[in-house]
Amino acid sequence: MKTNNHKTNSFSKIYCGLFGHNYIVSKKITYHVKEYSCSNCKHELTTNGSGNLVELSPKFREINDILSRIHKKKITRLSRNVISPTVYRMSS
Repeated sequence: MKTNNHKTNSFSKIYCGLFGHNYIVSKKITYHVKEYSCSNCKHELTTNGSGNLVELSPKFREINDILSRIHKKKITRLSRNVISPTVYRMSS
């Protein structure tokens, strides 16, 4: 069973080597930072600080996890602090 999986993985890498990767967004970290994964060979990329695609190393994975937590906290804080128009009425 393992040899069949190994052959499929080798074929996927050869396919990507000939025709290029087919990257899809696997995880949205923030509005601008995303993680990408090849649908054939499972090669993973992410965007760095300059907006370029780089391989998803353990260092970038940890950075993305922390950035995701910070972004989620910010979004929840901003959604709770929405000003209601009925609270601040002008008195005449």
